[in-house]
Amino acid sequence: MPKISAQEYKTKIEPVWCPGCGDFGVLQAICNALSAKDVDPKNLVFTSGIGCSGRLPPYVKSYGFHTVHGRVLPIATGIKLGNPNLTVVAVGGDGDAFAIGGGHIPHTARRNPDIKYIVMDNGTYGLTKGQASPTSPAGMKTGASPYGTTEIPLNPIAMAIAYDCSFVARAYSGKAKELAEIITKAMDHRGFALIDVISPCITFYNTYKELPPRLASIPEDHDRANRAKAFELALDTSKLYLGIFYQQERPTYESRLHGLADRAGESGGVPRLDEILLEFT
Repeated sequence: MPKISAQEYKTKIEPVWCPGCGDFGVLQAICNALSAKDVDPKNLVFTSGIGCSGRLPPYVKSYGFHTVHGRVLPIATGIKLGNPNLTVVAVGGDGDAFAIGGGHIPHTARRNPDIKYIVMDNGTYGLTKGQASPTSPAGMKTGASPYGTTEIPLNPIAMAIAYDCSFVARAYSGKAKELAEIITKAMDHRGFALIDVISPCITFYNTYKELPPRLASIPEDHDRANRAKAFELALDTSKLYLGIFYQQERPTYESRLHGLADRAGESGGVPRLDEILLEFT
């Protein structure tokens, strides 16, 4: 069977994004990574939350599940547990991921299901006309905060490292080649991978001009297994480092859970349903 090209992973549905939206670069990078891994669309599932990023699943030839606000990670985890052979990719924005959905990140990190979470981080709620998001800078003026926001922004990379996510990376949608390489490496990783993608909103928070001078690649000699060093890079706010900050190999949630069920069955610890019902008759 011939390898599937990146273009063949795209559906005929035209993306409903503003011209120049960073999410176009994310979509292309995802398709490039899928082609590099030669993922069978029949074994591929995309789940998404709300916002502009939530529109992505119909644009890729795969199964898709558009979840309610902030609940993409529990749904993705359930899909992976139901069929561990599937490639499961969750996508969302900084509002969906780090606000109402933020409470799911630490628990997904400690469970470590083999799912990939691509967060399209534009620093604003673009779909609802540009309100401040968890990653918006302090003092940002919007229609909903005309005198400037009072909250400091979250640092998604430092947060993910603190939660001990087994794969933590940052990329930029304007560097689609590098982003595709990071997504490919995330797919090679067995476990929960979180990629924070800086993806500018050209309409409500256009950062295309101010971002490039701040971007820098993570040093080639960086030890990804060194959590303390990963924190140092994440907390260096003078630059936005791009690349893989932290990576740790450990058993996945589905392998541990299914292994537990197997052990319980071997020991006779899993009773039949009719035996359980007899206790109540």
